[in-house]
Amino acid sequence: MLSGTTEIEPVSLSGAMETSTNVRLIARLDVKGQNLIKGVHLEGLRKLGDPQTFAKRYYEAGIDELIYMDVVASLYGRNNLTDVVRHTAENVFIPITVGGGIRSVEDARTMLRSGADKIAINTAATGNPDLIDALAASFGAQCVVLSVEAIRQSDGHWEAHTDNGREKTGRDVVEWVQEAVSRGVGEILLTSVDREGTQSGCDIDLARAITDAVDVPVILSGGVGNPDHLVKAVRDGGADAVAVAHVLHYDKFTVPALRQAANANGLRVRPT
Repeated sequence: MLSGTTEIEPVSLSGAMETSTNVRLIARLDVKGQNLIKGVHLEGLRKLGDPQTFAKRYYEAGIDELIYMDVVASLYGRNNLTDVVRHTAENVFIPITVGGGIRSVEDARTMLRSGADKIAINTAATGNPDLIDALAASFGAQCVVLSVEAIRQSDGHWEAHTDNGREKTGRDVVEWVQEAVSRGVGEILLTSVDREGTQSGCDIDLARAITDAVDVPVILSGGVGNPDHLVKAVRDGGADAVAVAHVLHYDKFTVPALRQAANANGLRVRPT
């Protein structure tokens, strides 16, 4: 798997936190059919264009990783991103995570052979947690990402959901993540459905609850509206990486601007 995570000395500013490892900036691309889409709270989806075009643009701008999510895979029982991933991997040389509709070891193997570096699982894992053990045994924990769609409940805890936040699982997010890690998950993609697409900032309480509970890398997704939100996700939420969608897709901020903000606040990022 390509990483390109060369260490650099961080910018030291008064009161800024310096991280000991590189913070990863990740572009998240939600795909429906052949189109990149974006919504709010994972709903009201708008078509934006060819996902491969966006992926190549972000790669050339210096993004660290890509996440492709097939948002209708659970509905149709299959992931339709094989060709998209294959073509992207021919032109983009950074890690690619692919999720949506992966229900078996064979599904995962197909996606990895198509060019994915990691596979993300949600619906199938909540219904059959033994799938996590099987995937970790087959490909190694570094390839297995648990995708969690978290919605805050009235009593303050978060419940894990599937199907773009529409289906309840009855699972407490913190407990579910801990179980998944014990079974072999090597990374968490943590999406706050409450904040997703709102540009109102990440759910820092959610991030901290998970980063305090497990010792695997956590990618925080949902709510980034400006560079300061990214910085807070790492500094206050403890995230190892931040997945960004809206501000990149709509050209509100560039990858270099996000990287510059991270550097200015003492966060280590990969040099480009």
